[in-house]
Amino acid sequence: MSVPGRAIDGNEDGLVVVGHISGVYGVKGWVKIYSDTSPRENILNYTPWLLKIRGQWQERKLVQGRIQGKGLVAKIEGLDDRSAAELMLETSIAIRQDQLPDLAQGEYYWRDLIGLTVVNLQGLELGEVDHLLETGADDVLVLKGNKERLIPFVMGPIVHSVDLEQRKITVDWEADY
Repeated sequence: MSVPGRAIDGNEDGLVVVGHISGVYGVKGWVKIYSDTSPRENILNYTPWLLKIRGQWQERKLVQGRIQGKGLVAKIEGLDDRSAAELMLETSIAIRQDQLPDLAQGEYYWRDLIGLTVVNLQGLELGEVDHLLETGADDVLVLKGNKERLIPFVMGPIVHSVDLEQRKITVDWEADY
């Protein structure tokens, strides 16, 4: 069964993956959504979505979406029955980078921090940001290097500066922590 949609250029630059289709909901083509946004329902604020279908990004309109119990469900253009929805399981959902709101000075999207080199105040390289964790209290940088390090992303007392152009984060963190 083919699902209509406009294919997007294969170049993934400028796209931000914000979640994926995690299940089906009902018989009218609704799907369950796993969201990587914070708060999770923010994913419903973006339209169009770009769905990676058979290796190609295709633009689709989000017709309707809502919180359902502890999760999210959505009706997506072109998914009109359960069979069509089932074909979309585990499909990545992305948006264009320019759909994201501008951030205030000193605020960063997690994706901008991944891959940055982290050095301490003494200039010792501690590793590279592999990913971040949301702990409830503070976000945590997970560094890969000579050993894995977890550093709370707390601007001021721990994180002294983030230089996106130099691809460097400077922290007040000892090498033996």
